[in-house]
Amino acid sequence: MTTPITVPRLRTLVLLFLAAACALLAGAAPASAHAALTGSDPRQGAVVDEAPARVSLTFSESVSLDDDSLRVLDPRGKRVDEGTPAGSGGTTYGVGLHAGLPDGTYTVTYQVVSADSHPVAGAYTFSIGAPSKTSVSATGQEADGGVVGGLYGLGRYAAYAGFTVLIGGAAFVLACWPRGSGVRAVQRLVVSGWLTLTGATLLLLLLRGSYTGSGKLGDVFDLESLGQVLQTKTGAALVSRLLLLAAAALFVAVLFGAYDKREDEEKRDLTFGLAVGGAVVAAGLAATWAMSEHASVGLQAGLAMPVDVVHLLAVAAWLGGLTALLVSLYRAPADTPVDGGAVRRFSAVAFGSVVALVVTGGYQSWRQLGSWTAFTGTRYGQLLLAKIALVAVLVGIAYVSRRWTARLAEAAPAVPRPRETKKERKEQVRAASTPSTGATAVTTATATTASASASGADARRAAQLARQRAAVDAARRKRLRDADPQRFGLRRSVLAEAGVAVVLLAVTTVLTQTEPGRTEQEAAAATSSAASAGTPSTGAVTLDMPFDTAGRNGKGVVRIELDPARVGANEVHVYVERPDGSAFDIPEVKIAFTLKTKDIGPLPVVPDHITTGHWSASGVQLPMAGDWEVAVTVRTSDIDQVTVSKNAQIG
Repeated sequence: MTTPITVPRLRTLVLLFLAAACALLAGAAPASAHAALTGSDPRQGAVVDEAPARVSLTFSESVSLDDDSLRVLDPRGKRVDEGTPAGSGGTTYGVGLHAGLPDGTYTVTYQVVSADSHPVAGAYTFSIGAPSKTSVSATGQEADGGVVGGLYGLGRYAAYAGFTVLIGGAAFVLACWPRGSGVRAVQRLVVSGWLTLTGATLLLLLLRGSYTGSGKLGDVFDLESLGQVLQTKTGAALVSRLLLLAAAALFVAVLFGAYDKREDEEKRDLTFGLAVGGAVVAAGLAATWAMSEHASVGLQAGLAMPVDVVHLLAVAAWLGGLTALLVSLYRAPADTPVDGGAVRRFSAVAFGSVVALVVTGGYQSWRQLGSWTAFTGTRYGQLLLAKIALVAVLVGIAYVSRRWTARLAEAAPAVPRPRETKKERKEQVRAASTPSTGATAVTTATATTASASASGADARRAAQLARQRAAVDAARRKRLRDADPQRFGLRRSVLAEAGVAVVLLAVTTVLTQTEPGRTEQEAAAATSSAASAGTPSTGAVTLDMPFDTAGRNGKGVVRIELDPARVGANEVHVYVERPDGSAFDIPEVKIAFTLKTKDIGPLPVVPDHITTGHWSASGVQLPMAGDWEVAVTVRTSDIDQVTVSKNAQIG
């Protein structure tokens, strides 16, 4: 059986890697916002009778603001907001407006950074008195687009790839093939993973300010912007990653330096130390993603972050180890081949990684989707289905690889020693006999010098022949080894696994940049609710009010949603959340509405408990338009309670 050609296959794999990265990252830019606008006051398209004193926006999760995050423009495009944008409790943020605004259509634009580090931008309009023509476009701003957005997406992909190769390659050497620590190809692979992750992290740190701000390439080296980035959660995570990479560099130096030179007994002791230290560094690197992205916000963040760390480590152990195995099968020297035992051990590691991926991936899917319809109805769900399909294909190919591994272990053919050619034997005989002939001819000092010169030339020739023979022997052993049908089949199946893994990693990277299905559906529901009202009013109102009863589990946020916030019957929803965003139940919630200017109220409402952290009341009658005070009494125990309030404009 012929030996496969290494270079074309590796070139094909690299081209597949680049094509998948370009195709998937190019299609991800418009949908990377992870915090969605779920409510506003005034709401989109509303026509209000009087100019509001403030514009408020409610997002699906907390966001970060700067001085220009919220802007309100009049029909001519002139800014009419004043003061600094600020949060008014929970996930609601607002900015004040100039007094005495004339009638017309106003545009609200926002550009913020969600709690999971992704920029969010958009715009909408509302009118005072009556709609008018406006010179300001109401289309949403482009978040994370342009050259900076593309570079940032490429940097994220490179960071994931570098992490996978670094951690998975090192784990493959320690757990599966200790002899691989002396193989140059494996050393270069792991070091390239470290260099890629380090370079990508530095790139992300430099691009971060422009990525979440102006989007201009010229602002990448703005030191003031870089200083602001370092004060954010994402900036701290990137700096922590760089510090951990310094420790990883020491780990790699020991693994491919002192480790390979130790005796077996010393190597076992060093293996334990490297395994413990490497696990700590690997978990720390994975935590820099978990603490700054999807897992750090939303439902059950305290559980989601360690689950995300386990998920990332399982991905690295499987796909990174697979890459190391591929390189070893193709590039390992003839005198250090990958044995069947090493492949079997990696097969066991890969199986454990797949189990961990299924468990952690199932939890993450439930957390990010929230419903079965989100699988097909949201982009996040569609990408997740693609990822699941790729994992299924990868597992199928891995099963084939396991069969080849079993056959390789059963066969374990010995590599025969190559026979000497007649030419080689003749050269060896001549090299051995020449020094003896020269020695018998020594009769004078001149003859002695000539003999010494001839003897030195013959020694160099003999050494050259020995090197040539060693190279020929190595090439023959490699050809004989690679011609083994079991090893040849394993190499092809592992190459196929690696090709699928490249695409899988690209899909995973895009998935982390895509708005979760749960958030997308919440935003769509809010937009649908706003569109269905379609009457001149302030629209649905969302009020977030932090509370603290000073008792055990007494801190949290109570959210009031009043729809359609107009005279007559209204529907009221009450949500109670802990500071980390998780829903929880309390013994009692009561609401009271008061219109102080007309001396109406308080009008008490006792909502019905629906589910964990959710109460609802329908048909709540508000008899008159005006600025109503909404007071909520929260009781967290028999003796701990507090009343918090906010005003809402009822049209």
